[in-house]
Amino acid sequence: MPRPLAPDIAPTRRLRHPERLLVLLAAAVLAMAIVVSIVVLVATDELGWGAPRWTYFLYLGGLVAAGALLVRRPRLAAVALGLATVDLCLGIGSLCLSRAGLAHSALLPGRYDDPPRFQWHPLLQAVPIPSIQRRVVHLSIGHSREGTRGRDYTPAELVGRTVIAAFGGSTTYGISVSDDETWASRLETKLGSDRFAVINHGVPGYTTVEHLVQTAFYQVRFGAEPRCAIYYVGWNDLRNAHLRGLDPGYADFHLPSQVDGLQVRRIGGTTAFVSPAFSLLVRAASLWIDTARRPVQPVGDGREGPDRAFEEVFLRNVRAISAINRSRGITTIWIGQVLNEARYADDAVDGWLPLLRNRDVLPQLRHLLGRLRAAADALGDVYVDVPAAAFGPADFRDNGHFLPSGSRLFARLVAPAVGRACR
Repeated sequence: MPRPLAPDIAPTRRLRHPERLLVLLAAAVLAMAIVVSIVVLVATDELGWGAPRWTYFLYLGGLVAAGALLVRRPRLAAVALGLATVDLCLGIGSLCLSRAGLAHSALLPGRYDDPPRFQWHPLLQAVPIPSIQRRVVHLSIGHSREGTRGRDYTPAELVGRTVIAAFGGSTTYGISVSDDETWASRLETKLGSDRFAVINHGVPGYTTVEHLVQTAFYQVRFGAEPRCAIYYVGWNDLRNAHLRGLDPGYADFHLPSQVDGLQVRRIGGTTAFVSPAFSLLVRAASLWIDTARRPVQPVGDGREGPDRAFEEVFLRNVRAISAINRSRGITTIWIGQVLNEARYADDAVDGWLPLLRNRDVLPQLRHLLGRLRAAADALGDVYVDVPAAAFGPADFRDNGHFLPSGSRLFARLVAPAVGRACR
C-alpha cells in the first residue's frame, strides 16, 4: 500500500511570522489610501501647496512609516497603524460629511494658512483682531489699528473729509476680496478719496443686533464721528426667521454660533489639530469646560411664509439704530441685501439659513426688505434699492459674497444716492 504523501510544510516554514506580513500589508493599504486622498483633494481644490492640511498628511505618512519600520514589533506597529487608520477615517470622513451638509465642520486642519482673524468680545461675541496684515491665497487681508477692515486713517487726513461708516456682515467685510476690492473701499474711490472716507465696520455674520451695539458704542473710529452710516442688511438677520421661541436679542442661536463661526474660542470649537482624534477629544472636552456653550440646533416653528414675530424684532433694531444716529446728527442709509439668485432655485437648505429652503429665501428676503424700506421712509432715513437683476453669477463667489466685479458694480450703483445723502 503506497504511503500517503507528506504535507508540504515548506510554505509554513517560510512564513514563520505571518503577523509581520499583515503589518506590511496594512501599511501598504494605508499608504495607498493616503495617496488617493491627496490626489482627490488636490483635484477638487481642497488642498493647496503649503496648506496646514499637508501637515496632516505628513503626520499620517509618519505613522504609516513608523508602523512599517516596527514590523519586527507587531504590537507597537499596530498602535501606529491603528492611529493612522482612525485619523484618516475621521479626517477625510468628516470632510465628506461637512461638504454634504451632514456635519457642522471637518476635523481636518485648514484648507489655507489663515490663522484666526477675530477675537472674543463680551458684547459682540467676536471682533476683528486689530493691526493685522495677511496674505490668504491670493487675497490681501488687513485690519486697521481700530479693528476695521482695511487701512489705517490718521486724524489729520480725515479733517475736511466726509466720514462714512459702513456696517454689515461678511458681504461688507469682503471675505472674497482684498482690502482694496471691498465695496466700501470701491465706494470711497467712486465718491472721491480726497473728499470722502468710507470706514468698513463689517464683520462676518453680524446682524442688526450687532449693528445696534456697534452704533451705540463703537461707531467712532480714528477719532472722527461719521457724517453718514450705511447698513447693508437682510441676509444674516433672515437666519433667525421661523426660529421657535426666538430670543429678541438673537441670543439663543445666532450669537452663540458666532463664537465657533469666527473661531474665537481659546481651545476647542472648530480648532483642528494635526490629529483629528485629538481634535475630537478637545472639542468634546470644551462642551463641559467652556462657559460659552454651543448653540442649540435650531428648531423651526413649522410655519411657512413671512415670520411676523421675527420681522418685528428686526424692525425694532432698525428703529433703535435710526434713533441713535438721529440723536447724533448722523444720516442713516439702509441698503437691502443682494444675493446670487441663481443659487436659490431648488429645495435644498443652505447651512447659513437652516430653517429655509432655497426657493423660499428670495421671497422672504424681498418681503423683509419691503418692510425695511417702509420703515426707513417713515423714519426719514435713506433707503437705496439695488436691483438684484443687475448682478450675475460671475459677480459672486457663492450665494452672496461679491467677487471684485460685484464689489465694483455695487459701489457704482449706490454711489449717487450715498453722495447726495452725505453732502
